[in-house]
Amino acid sequence: MHILIVEDDEVARDYLAKALRQAGHTVDVAGNGLEGLHMASSIAVDLAIVDRMLPKLDGLALVQSLRATGRKMPVLILSALGDVDDRITGLRAGGDDYLTKPYHMSELLARIDALARRGEAGNAEANTKLKLADLELDRMTRRVTRNGKKIELTAREFQLLEFMMRHSGQVVTRTMLLEGVWDYHFDPQTNVIDVHISRLRQAIDKDFDKPLLHTVRGAGYSLREDE
Repeated sequence: MHILIVEDDEVARDYLAKALRQAGHTVDVAGNGLEGLHMASSIAVDLAIVDRMLPKLDGLALVQSLRATGRKMPVLILSALGDVDDRITGLRAGGDDYLTKPYHMSELLARIDALARRGEAGNAEANTKLKLADLELDRMTRRVTRNGKKIELTAREFQLLEFMMRHSGQVVTRTMLLEGVWDYHFDPQTNVIDVHISRLRQAIDKDFDKPLLHTVRGAGYSLREDE
């Protein structure tokens, strides 16, 4: 599942992101409300975890803005404000669940699973299949095809492709790949990204007329269909 964390506390954000990645999720992070709103509005996110008190845009205002634009992904609100009235306010703002800080990670993971089941019940196929042009990825069966032809990928290549498809049409930086695919929060000073991008490009583009995986010089990579 692709999860967006919007949390201004860097230590708490990194701890949560690491736990979610270890649980098998793809994770993006934002450090303030405006950045979180932009990311939640522009990339395919299955679930958002939003801190209530954020700089630049309050967490509740963020959730209200998402709902006003029709974004329906489940939202779990985190807050140190735990009174009944505070929880009610959070839920009425558009949150699907409300968890008070400090929390146990096991409880947070259980709540995420519950929210995921609730969302998948309404639209299972949309939550498990990604598509760009004639390239399709099924997260449940871990099957990738292009123009109906099956493409064999390693586990890491599959994870890389899923991340790129989640951000299709955008420039994906090396830092985003290191954090989102390899769970590195530093530059290991190796060519690991270049090697895997090269292998992925060979797999999904080599035998087809239109390339989908592009290098954006000086910025990163972009998975997109050019006209």
